[in-house]
Amino acid sequence: MSGTFIIGVKTLARGVREEPRPFRIAIVGSLIYGIGNAASGWMIGRVTNRIVVPALTGSASISAGDVWLAGATLMAITVVLVGGVLLRRIFGGAFTYALQARYRRLLSRRYLDLPLAWHHAHPAGRLLATAGSDVEAMWQATLVLPFALGTAVLILFAGIAMVSADPVLAAVGLIVVPALVIANIAYQRRMSPLVVRVQHLRGEVSTTAHESFEGALVVKTLGLADDEVDRFRVDAERLRDANVAAGRTRGAFDPIIEALPSLGTLMVLVLGTVRVAAGTTTVGDLVQIAYLLGLLAFPVRSFGWLLADLPRTVAGDARVQDVLQSDETTPWGSQPVDAGGPLTVSTTDLSYRHPAPAVDPLAEEPAKPHPAPVPVLSDVTLDVTAGTTVAIVGGTGAGKSTLAGLLVRLVDPTTGHVLLDGVDVRELAEGAIAGAASLVPQSTFVFDDTIRGNVALGLDVTDDEVWQALELAQAEGFVKSLPLGLDELVGERGSTLSGGQRQRLALARALVRRPRLLVLDDATSALDPTVERAVLDGLERTGIGTTVVVVAYRPATIALADEVVHLEHGRVVDRGPAAEVEARDAGYRELVTAYARAAAARAAAEEEVA
Repeated sequence: MSGTFIIGVKTLARGVREEPRPFRIAIVGSLIYGIGNAASGWMIGRVTNRIVVPALTGSASISAGDVWLAGATLMAITVVLVGGVLLRRIFGGAFTYALQARYRRLLSRRYLDLPLAWHHAHPAGRLLATAGSDVEAMWQATLVLPFALGTAVLILFAGIAMVSADPVLAAVGLIVVPALVIANIAYQRRMSPLVVRVQHLRGEVSTTAHESFEGALVVKTLGLADDEVDRFRVDAERLRDANVAAGRTRGAFDPIIEALPSLGTLMVLVLGTVRVAAGTTTVGDLVQIAYLLGLLAFPVRSFGWLLADLPRTVAGDARVQDVLQSDETTPWGSQPVDAGGPLTVSTTDLSYRHPAPAVDPLAEEPAKPHPAPVPVLSDVTLDVTAGTTVAIVGGTGAGKSTLAGLLVRLVDPTTGHVLLDGVDVRELAEGAIAGAASLVPQSTFVFDDTIRGNVALGLDVTDDEVWQALELAQAEGFVKSLPLGLDELVGERGSTLSGGQRQRLALARALVRRPRLLVLDDATSALDPTVERAVLDGLERTGIGTTVVVVAYRPATIALADEVVHLEHGRVVDRGPAAEVEARDAGYRELVTAYARAAAARAAAEEEVA
């Protein structure tokens, strides 16, 4: 408990330092609340002794002015109390939500700064949960913090007021305070592991849901909806059971914590009646002490809420800091890419291993040793002459897409170097590669935006330049046929477009930037060979000056290349003109003629049947 408490307090203290202004105003309101409540109890005791009891017993003459003065005083205290509560709640909420907004911005910025390899090791669902529920859990306790501090002030001033009225009755009534502290500590001990488990399972549910949504097409086409529902149901039921266990613990402790102040008030009333009868205390003092103890019944529960939320604070902070304090970076140099002309691309002794899956800091079981990832690429050395088109060919898992990503520095190699115009990509200035090279990946992503927005995508270009890029990508025709042309909304992930249209839109997005290096990672698979040839021929006619590296498997695509590089098991096994490689490389020949041989076999089988 002590470790969780200390870490939680340090986290809350950090939040106070980061958003001091709303917290200070909330604390002022909370102090007004605490002092005002104590003052109201003291005033009620005075009114009882000086007005109520004399009026009931007839022992003294009470004027209307005395009654109005007492009422006005109590009203003034009430108004001040309301002002304190408003300050505490408004600025306490502002304090909490300012911290949540701050950390969501920090996480978003950090997500963008972290290398792609880091993202490969962290499930997207967990990252979404971190920016959502973990940030919320991290600062949930701050909603109660000003109230709890105000309650501490209330206990202090109420204690002083009670002792000044009757030390004996005050001592009896205040016995409940240490009892409340003990009950709250026990409550926090029981809740801590339960809350951490709930927070962990929220991340698991988010991960499962994200996978199901991302794989909706696979789920639908393979009829796996029931399986996905069952998979999600298991995670959801685990989260439900964890929430029920936490709720059951809260349900067991809440009545105890709520009953203790009432028990103290009852003891004070019993003993106070005896003392009033004996003349050792007054009715007003008894009413004052009983009233103040009654006031404590609800506010003291804020300590329990605060202690119960501290484990969530610690759990949320663990996940958030796991991201913010990650030491993985993409170091950049200061060298620009020399202006003008297509880029020369070369690699030397290039090797790459995918990162191992990251461990969840809230994992319930110790992480099992993960075997070292198998190399995706090994000792890849190649040179691409400026202005040429090179086709990267290989079987599934050969490392083609990984090599494409390395050429534009989506990831850094495990060993070896990638050079653009003779400069290591790690020595180039940030933004230099994006300004000179474009990658069109095999999985085309289209934003829920207009055609213009998807092509320009943050680039300050004219409509004429957008149309030129669409023409180069052979997309001009279908865009002109749309009712709104460039202003046509394409829907989420381009849901209103066909696969070939999305690919051509992605090509136009790359071409509008007039890249000096264009990497196509099987990005024309949805285009027919005629359109594919028109795209590459168009690049030559424009004179942009582009080096093209295309990951390909179709003979029609390969035929457009000046040179072929054959990858097998992450290694370059042959390279050269397509005809020469096909003549001497049996593996390459088997690969590129597979479709033709399959078609011939089908034709022969059909002829034999006929």
